[in-house]
Amino acid sequence: MLPRDLPAGQFVTYARRAEELGFEEIWVVEDCFFRGGIAQAAVVLAATTNIVVGIGILPAAARNPGFATLEIATLAELFPGRLQVGIGHGMPSWMRQTGSWPASPLAMLAENVDLIRALMRGASVTAAGRYAQADSVALAAVPSTVPPILAGVRGPKSLELAGACADGVVLAEPVTPEYLAAAIDALDGGRDAPPGDFGFPGLRPPLGRRHVVAYNVAAVDEDPAVARDLVRPALEWIGDPDWAPHIRVLPFAEEFAALRSDSASRADFAAALPEHWIDQLAVVGTAAAARRRIDELHAAGATSVVLIPAGPDPVNALESLAAVLSVRPAAV
Repeated sequence: MLPRDLPAGQFVTYARRAEELGFEEIWVVEDCFFRGGIAQAAVVLAATTNIVVGIGILPAAARNPGFATLEIATLAELFPGRLQVGIGHGMPSWMRQTGSWPASPLAMLAENVDLIRALMRGASVTAAGRYAQADSVALAAVPSTVPPILAGVRGPKSLELAGACADGVVLAEPVTPEYLAAAIDALDGGRDAPPGDFGFPGLRPPLGRRHVVAYNVAAVDEDPAVARDLVRPALEWIGDPDWAPHIRVLPFAEEFAALRSDSASRADFAAALPEHWIDQLAVVGTAAAARRRIDELHAAGATSVVLIPAGPDPVNALESLAAVLSVRPAAV
């Protein structure tokens, strides 16, 4: 991942170095209130040669789907085969800050994803939904390679919706094999279900390959204790309610909730996390241990494992994380 707060002067250098080190994908994040996802993706695509750029995620409520399609289609035309786009309903607190949180986040997300996917494939769309409308809207030029449109969601209902209307899903950190299993089960349930009440089922093109993108905080060091200490601050937030779907499937979910409840602050909570929990909640440790975790996530169904560099120096972290690329993958 390209860190959301990376200084502007390091932005292009970081992206180019990720490609030089051999990473196959780089993901930009549109967190409030840092940098825009489309602008970041355009810069990274122009500054690199082969690496695939993912956007994870664009909040649907913040964009008109017709104009969002123009932006996505432009990047897809200029850089064919190098783009993946995640669209979600966004973090409720951030969306409320901007007056963008809808009464029905799922309906809003489904309508936007349905319109964008249909327009990207050359349809002329006339539709009137609760949140999205179109009157004979069509792209003047359809990209030769249509990028996958993924949904950025968390809970079982939104994952089922993603399975019905999107080409896959972007899962925010922490992603464990247990959470992956639950998420994929819900995603596949949506793929197999008849069209639901949300969105515009009549507009939906056939779904493509199922993409499952898994984010995880990551740190690699010859001393596993050093790596764990690097990721602890990045795990402070996962006890908050928005992360409940990630945690309730874990074997230590009750103990986790008790620790969060008993901790005076997020920092105290992170400092008290047992080492074996950290090993489950992050890609962490020696290069060999981190690679084993990556392999476990792929075996559990992740098609992309995105490493979020931990620590105060993301450029050096990038170099350390690249050590996993030289470790032979385990048999899965």
